[in-house]
This record gives sequence, structure tokens and C-alpha cells, in this order.
Amino acid sequence: MSPNIFPALRYKNGNAAVDWLGKAFGFEKQMVVPGPDGGVAHAQLTFGSGMIMLGSGKHDPANPWDQVPQGIYVYVEDVDAHYRRAKAAGAEIVRDLQDTDYGSREYSARDLDGHLWSFGTYHPHKR
Repeated sequence: MSPNIFPALRYKNGNAAVDWLGKAFGFEKQMVVPGPDGGVAHAQLTFGSGMIMLGSGKHDPANPWDQVPQGIYVYVEDVDAHYRRAKAAGAEIVRDLQDTDYGSREYSARDLDGHLWSFGTYHPHKR
């Protein structure tokens, strides 16, 4: 079965986010649609069989996407290597790499706009 959950994020600078997410976390561009103002109208980035969608926010208080903080968990096989990559790219590590009491090894970081990301070995379909 293909994944059917696609986290959607808004960034102040969608173009910078697309580039940074690839450099720091290993996401690959699947599609990037330019917006009329030079931002990103819609982008799809993949990581393994997962996908996220993002765009440039207009910071409109009436837009609910501009009011909602997001958090995302991403399964990775080699979390130690991923952690080193993120640190080398300047990710703000907010929870260091650690083993959890539920059998995962993971860490958390904030990206360039403060979104919370957790990367680890926990995979709900493999438990």
C-alpha cells in the first residue's frame, strides 16, 4: 500500500526551504511549481516512499495554515548518519540523538522556519 498521509508546510521562503530540506535532511525534489510572486506555489519533496508538500506562505492572519505549528516524524534506517548530516548542515538540534523506551533511536531538530522534525528508527508498520 502506498502512503496516503502528506504533511503540508508553509515557509516564509519556499525556495530556500526546498533547497535546505534537501541539503540537511536528504529530501529529493519531485515537483516544484513557482508562484506568481517568485515563491513556491506548491512543491512535493520525497524521502524514501514518503512525501511532504510545501509552499511559500503569505503570512495572512486569515489563512489557517499561517497559524498552525507542525511536527513531523520521519523513519530512517541509519539515524546516526542522518543526525550527523543534519548537524553538518546547521540544523538546530532540539533533542539529541537518543534511544527511547519504546525501542527507537531518534533525534529532533527545527528547520529554518522553526518547524519541528523528528527522525528515527521507529516505523509504525514494522512493529
